[in-house]
Amino acid sequence: MVKDLVPRVHFYDQDFVDMYDRTWVWIDEVWHQGDKDCNFPEGYFTYGSDSIINLFDVSMASLYLVYSNQFHSPYSMVDFFYSMQAEDGQIAEIYDINEKKPIFTEDNPMGVTLPLLPYVEFMFYHKIGNKKRLKDVVPYLENYYLWLQNNFQKENGLYSVPYAATHMGNLPREGAAYTVDFNCAVALFALYMSNIGDILNDKELAFRYKRIYFSIKTRVNSMMWDPETRFYYDLDEDGKIILNKHIGAFYSLLAEIPNDEYASFLIEQLKDDQEFGTDNPFPTVPVSSKYFSENGGGYTGGVVPFCTFMVVKGLTNYNSFIFARECAIRHMYFILDTLHPGEDKQGDVWEIYKPLSEGPALCPQEGPENKKRYLPMLGLATITMVIENIVGLDISLPKKTVYWTMQNLEAMGIEDLSLKKNNITILSTKNTRGWEIRLESEKLYYFTIHILEEDKKKTLPIPSGKCSMLIDKL
Repeated sequence: MVKDLVPRVHFYDQDFVDMYDRTWVWIDEVWHQGDKDCNFPEGYFTYGSDSIINLFDVSMASLYLVYSNQFHSPYSMVDFFYSMQAEDGQIAEIYDINEKKPIFTEDNPMGVTLPLLPYVEFMFYHKIGNKKRLKDVVPYLENYYLWLQNNFQKENGLYSVPYAATHMGNLPREGAAYTVDFNCAVALFALYMSNIGDILNDKELAFRYKRIYFSIKTRVNSMMWDPETRFYYDLDEDGKIILNKHIGAFYSLLAEIPNDEYASFLIEQLKDDQEFGTDNPFPTVPVSSKYFSENGGGYTGGVVPFCTFMVVKGLTNYNSFIFARECAIRHMYFILDTLHPGEDKQGDVWEIYKPLSEGPALCPQEGPENKKRYLPMLGLATITMVIENIVGLDISLPKKTVYWTMQNLEAMGIEDLSLKKNNITILSTKNTRGWEIRLESEKLYYFTIHILEEDKKKTLPIPSGKCSMLIDKL
């Protein structure tokens, strides 16, 4: 069974563990084994068609496949897109695997999509520690950015792309020419290119993209922020703000664009039950919007795991771990309730959920399909957020560090997580001596435990073998 090969998570709610395990089983059922002579030597999976591969899907899936202990590796899937790069730097969103040709659509004639690759590669690096890979992919990423710049950046310095490139389905845009989510994603691209430059000790690369990042950040803050409503918005063709709130504004948190004051205003709206603070966080449009639908209406009020993931990760950039964790847990319960609607009903998992009650979001006939068992997206909630936000582990192989943030003491942890050739186990349990952290490792690494509600924090070198620490002794 695949669940014996991937890390095992421990959590006090067994339903979360079962959902985590089930996701790996579902992925294994659709996984195609590769060989050295094919396009995907480490294997691959797709959604909808075995012969069509989508860059947005692969980018999402990569962020949880890194936790597969290399059993379901994402690297050859990403590398396929690099191998398809055109001379002008274009990497199209969709390719026919057999024909090795891009597929373009009427609503996205150049095949542009959210530029998430540097963010993905940065996450790869901290899970596999392969600096050579970073060095090898930088030329592809640089050429890709030049293509974006040459084709979509306008005179005002912002980027204008087809709505399809933002993956927001039938989200009402009201004539937006400059979408806030895509421009924040370009800033995210530049931010992580600069971070990659720092890792490679390439000062010129780091400085160049830092300058690009601050240029886009400044434009988003000066042109897309409305001081009266304290929110980021799309712009029309004349560069005027369109007062139409939607979830795309929160890409700004992921890209670290707002200052602390602006971020506090955004976070207030995430907590407000009349805005984005619905029972199932976070709807694509706020409750206050004229477009909001209690049934989801596709992307007119539906809750999408990718968007919730994006917001949760953005919150952790602004010292909001506890709120982010609470939202991740709430979202997981809605996924579970939809999977298990009752003894006499058969449930499943979906791309879009209702914001105020359990169940898949309803979609208008002319709107997007609510994709059933959309695995490229599902694992962001059921694997990555479970490990990183609910259990609370932040792991870096090159730094040889594991940082465990716990809201309070609970029975949870991870077992047999592979850090390259070092399998580690970290579990918190309660026994007659009190709360104890049990650790097992094949090699030395540095472990930090941070218990927020008890204000306890300790960093220790963890030697090879088995050891434990009593929390009361911290």
